[in-house]
Amino acid sequence: MGRTCRRVTARRGPRRAFIWSRTATSAQCRWFTPSTWRKRARSPSPTSTPTTTSSSSSTDHVDVRPGAERAVSGDGSDRRPEVDQSHQHGGVGHAHGVAYTSECFLCRPGWFSSAPGSSSCQPCPTNTFSTKGASSCANCPEHQYSHEGWGECKRRPACSEKDYFQIHTACDVEGKTEVLYRWVEPKICVENATGAAELPTAVQRKPCPPCNPGYYNSNSNDCLPCPPGTYSDGTYVCTECPAGTEPVLGYEYKWWNVLPPNMKTSCFNVGNSKCDDMKGWAVAGDHIRSAAGSSDNDYLILSLHVPGFKVPASLSGMTGNEFGWITFVFETLCSGDCELYFMMDVNMKSTTVVESWEGSKEKQSYSHSMSRNASVTFTWAFQRTNHALDVRRYVSDTVKLYSISVTNVLDGVASACRACALVPQNSQRAGSSCVPCPAGFYIDTGTNRCQECPPNTHLAGHHTYGQDACVACGLGSISNKEHSRCYSDCSFSHTENNRTLTFDLSPLSEVASLIIGPSFTSKGTKYLHLFNISLCGHEGRRAAVCTDNVTDVSSRDDQSDSAQLVNSVDSFVCQSTIIPADGRGFRMAISSQSISLADAFVGATVDSVLDWVDAKPDLFPAKPKDVPDINFFYRSTQATASCDRGRSSVITVRCNPEKSDRGELSVPSSCPAGTCDGCTFHFLWESASGCPRCAEDDYHRIEGACKRGVQETLYVWNEPKVCTKGVPLPPRSSSPCEAIALWLKVGVGGGAFVAVLLIALTCYFWKKNKRLEYKYSRLVMSANKECELPAADSCALAEGEEPDDDVVYTKKKPSLLGKLRAIAHKHERGESCESVQLNSSQSDRWVLG
Repeated sequence: MGRTCRRVTARRGPRRAFIWSRTATSAQCRWFTPSTWRKRARSPSPTSTPTTTSSSSSTDHVDVRPGAERAVSGDGSDRRPEVDQSHQHGGVGHAHGVAYTSECFLCRPGWFSSAPGSSSCQPCPTNTFSTKGASSCANCPEHQYSHEGWGECKRRPACSEKDYFQIHTACDVEGKTEVLYRWVEPKICVENATGAAELPTAVQRKPCPPCNPGYYNSNSNDCLPCPPGTYSDGTYVCTECPAGTEPVLGYEYKWWNVLPPNMKTSCFNVGNSKCDDMKGWAVAGDHIRSAAGSSDNDYLILSLHVPGFKVPASLSGMTGNEFGWITFVFETLCSGDCELYFMMDVNMKSTTVVESWEGSKEKQSYSHSMSRNASVTFTWAFQRTNHALDVRRYVSDTVKLYSISVTNVLDGVASACRACALVPQNSQRAGSSCVPCPAGFYIDTGTNRCQECPPNTHLAGHHTYGQDACVACGLGSISNKEHSRCYSDCSFSHTENNRTLTFDLSPLSEVASLIIGPSFTSKGTKYLHLFNISLCGHEGRRAAVCTDNVTDVSSRDDQSDSAQLVNSVDSFVCQSTIIPADGRGFRMAISSQSISLADAFVGATVDSVLDWVDAKPDLFPAKPKDVPDINFFYRSTQATASCDRGRSSVITVRCNPEKSDRGELSVPSSCPAGTCDGCTFHFLWESASGCPRCAEDDYHRIEGACKRGVQETLYVWNEPKVCTKGVPLPPRSSSPCEAIALWLKVGVGGGAFVAVLLIALTCYFWKKNKRLEYKYSRLVMSANKECELPAADSCALAEGEEPDDDVVYTKKKPSLLGKLRAIAHKHERGESCESVQLNSSQSDRWVLG
């Protein structure tokens, strides 16, 4: 078994530390989180199975420059040259060059060597110092101090309120707790200096806070959990739940006089083992806060163990994969670059960073849902700074946890009771015991019986009591038969300009992947962003899966459980960070930091805004066709440090006949990571499937010329064609025709008809005029019985008679209207004589008497 050389790097950027270990038999590169650093740093396993290298032996050659220091393995006192090839395996090392020559070096300031020829130098203890090449360390003068390994002493500052902290003792028999104050260790300040703060010595006795909900105060002033089937808010004795209700099981910690039995606290520092025996957190009555630690770059760790989850009977109808929630209220008060990590360890396999917060944060709440029913350990790790400082500058930086709540905990305690469904009246079971409602049913408020949700609604929220628990599905979505979720069946219809467009998006239903990058870290590591996208899912079930292939196993037996993934995320849209095989010299690509960007389908519409989510169409080039874009909206309810309302995603489906049915995915050019604000992700999916299905309005008919008595009819698509599938073009058809065109036939026939009609009308009116003339002549003759007509050849007047009427000579026959006027004029004068027509061989005359 060979010696071990280890290099540990804990840096701020990524949320994990990278530990490189090399033994004589194996070499391995793994990702570790702060909660696993201690275990790995103290107990390296030479038999651990490599995750990124094979077991074959290889030979590496390292050129050692003249004057380079020798490499000593195991004691960590001597430095060694950097070796680029980090994944080499054990065997025999060969050095080529001149024979080894021993050379002594002077110890640097702050270090000493008591014996000549020592293989290493030792650091000077606290409050001592040394110069270069010292064989011992000298004590610092009065009112000066130094830390371990310092080469000089510094003046002690005056004590301030930042140099001490407050603690609470356990409750005594009188129900009181004492508030005490302690100096931050190591103490470097001076109490008797001018303006220095003094350590408060007065002992304050305060009433102990009440028990946490679900607990009751026993006679010994200890808080004990309520028995099963009972509940308490922590201020009174436990009470049984009424009939028709069930206890709400969980953990709710909001009073911090003592640390709950399922919580632990510790301190950890890779390069400083002094804090190993210190407590990382301290209770403070209404909150629990970070302790002082031994240095500013310590990791102060607080953990909470949950044995598992149990969905209550009243929520069993909600068949989603939400088993419980953890919610905590916190606050960070920092003057430097502090950071708070919230992590989760499932089944004690690996620890995953869920979220982190940098710098000062005002009092706020954070919630995280559990999608797996398993044993979980939640961890909070607080670090004041990631820099190893000689002087404690941020000892007053602290984090406060005010409350922690976990729902649906297996074997938890109850702080309240929830209404549940009773046994149906026609059931053979008697009594008022709670029963689970079938999937898709809610509990009626009047009868406490199970009722099915209306169509196209789904059970939402964290309760099934009342019909308001059934929420209507969004635009373009339907509910599954269990009413557990709403989903898109990959079909869509839209009415525009009195025309209905129908879309068939089934070719886009399969999971699609999009890789963005490469990008590089500040140290040159190449990485990619991988997005897995499921547009419609499988009847609402999230089909896109992102996994981490980085494992944390300590033996081959643990690795044999390949079905248990370290971190697997199923979603409509999920993201993973990929480090290619050539990014760090690995032999396989590494996938890590998988997150969900779309847990629930909100709806699909041509509008740009839905449920407060904005598609921002201006991020993409303008659509070239008249077909509208279809925006699919998704939401993730998991809040983050920068996204209070959770993340959201928008997939814009655009018609592009030049693309295939599957099409292509892209992100905005102005937001190469897919998001501009870190909360809303935008994707454009151009595809021929994004075009509407063809209808009869999408083509027109063309009739050919009549050739040899045959006429052909063709059907062609309207240009530009922006439809797909649907109604096909009708086939080409032929029909008989004549030489004379139809329009000519119609014109000739119409003209002949008009001519015949005019001739008939002319004959009719001529005949009718003759009849009127005959009737008029008879009328004149009957009216002139007493008046004799003059001789045919004489029209003279009597002697002495003046002509009263004018004689009108005309060659034309008078009209009927003129005759009637003459008669009327005659009667007005009272005359009995009428005019008659006199025919002559020369002309026609009318004589008016």
